[in-house]
Amino acid sequence: MSKDYKQVWDNCLRFIKDNVKAAEYRTWFETIVPIKLDGKLLTIQVPSQFYYEYIEEAYIDLLRKALQIELGEGAGLEYYVVMQNNIRPDDRPTITKLPTFDKKERYNKPVTLPNEDHSSIKNPFVIPGIPRVQIDPKLNNRNTFNRLVEGEFNRLARSAGYAIATNPGKTTFNPLFIYGGSGLGKTHLAQAIGNETKDRFQDKVVLYVSGHEFHTQFAYATQNNTRTDFLHFYQMIDLLIVDDIHEFAGKPKTQDIFFEIFNNLHQNGKQLIITSDTAPADMDGIEERLLSRFKWGLSAELTNPDYDSRKAILKQFAYNEGIEIGDDILDYVAAHITNNIRELEGALISLLAHSTLNKETITIDLARQIIDKLVKNTTRELSVSYIQKVVCDYFNLQSDAITSKTRKREIVQARQIAMYFAKHMTKLSLATIGSQIGGKDHATVLHACKTVNNLIDTDRQFKGYIEEIEKKLKI
Repeated sequence: MSKDYKQVWDNCLRFIKDNVKAAEYRTWFETIVPIKLDGKLLTIQVPSQFYYEYIEEAYIDLLRKALQIELGEGAGLEYYVVMQNNIRPDDRPTITKLPTFDKKERYNKPVTLPNEDHSSIKNPFVIPGIPRVQIDPKLNNRNTFNRLVEGEFNRLARSAGYAIATNPGKTTFNPLFIYGGSGLGKTHLAQAIGNETKDRFQDKVVLYVSGHEFHTQFAYATQNNTRTDFLHFYQMIDLLIVDDIHEFAGKPKTQDIFFEIFNNLHQNGKQLIITSDTAPADMDGIEERLLSRFKWGLSAELTNPDYDSRKAILKQFAYNEGIEIGDDILDYVAAHITNNIRELEGALISLLAHSTLNKETITIDLARQIIDKLVKNTTRELSVSYIQKVVCDYFNLQSDAITSKTRKREIVQARQIAMYFAKHMTKLSLATIGSQIGGKDHATVLHACKTVNNLIDTDRQFKGYIEEIEKKLKI
């Protein structure tokens, strides 16, 4: 009896879900749609060629194993990639069929650009007559990929951005639409793409402009009857970054001119990077024809960084600024500043300034004083990884000891204590806690909690351990 293609893919997904992190599963597999099953060849649809290339590079072994479990030896996978980078009258996606389990040919066709003389076009940023290659990109040279910490909160956008910088205008995610709340790194990422592109392609014309500045320039050009020059200037950009495009809301004429610029750049193989505080589907005051174009490429969300990402960001910032600061202080700041990256960096700057001006050493007490002033509610956002670290530090164990397979008594007990605190100090399910602490199941976590409770009642020294660790977790 032949198998149903949907059921085959559902079974594969269950296997995949058990072998990757939850965030990876949501990012790379939830959007995949099964299409058909022909013998042992399963066909799936992915939202862009970027997905296809990334999945094939990062998860090929996992996919092969899942398919072989379901379909046996000789199982194969075929993709339908939804390509939305071509302007089509009916706005329907182009479907491209690609084989799998072989080295892939990249579908990047060179674009021949017209050889135009733009030396007479007025530059709204500087002065009329400035040569094309001398246009100031308006980029902050500190905003680079090297300074941009990668985490689950920005992995998709960062990966796509780096791919664009190595091949601008020739990937399927054009435009790249980056969205998320204030202070999450949208501007840094957008400018990192610009800086990397300039480093790799000296002849490319890159330009960063905010939505507000673009609107102001256009209003000035309209008043001074230089609209044509304004239009031509933007049409000669190779990589255009428009930050905070939600500023166009309620400005129909600005949207009209940008629509014209967008179409021209896109049709000529130029790259567009757009940022906004909301996804295209949630934007108000923007014309539908623009919103539809925003969806042609890849929309990537930046979310609030988790604890591990926040600590990594603090370490990177301290290193960049030459600040020597203890790991315990970084732990404290990362645990209490949870909203965005800008506040994290602001907290470190405040600590450094206070320490320098008052000639004080940066200590936990000083960090607590500063953070209390910055954050009204200092309720800690605990993570399982942070709990594991505190427990390991307390018992002088390696940070990865708890997640290892060892059955040594002291490590088993530390693992059980970590599970106990994760159950009582987070909102995570027992299954989630177990998966993050050594890949255990919910029954193991439940047993660990019962064991710890029994030892608290019967072993005074053990009870002291628990109380001291709890104090550290609640600092």
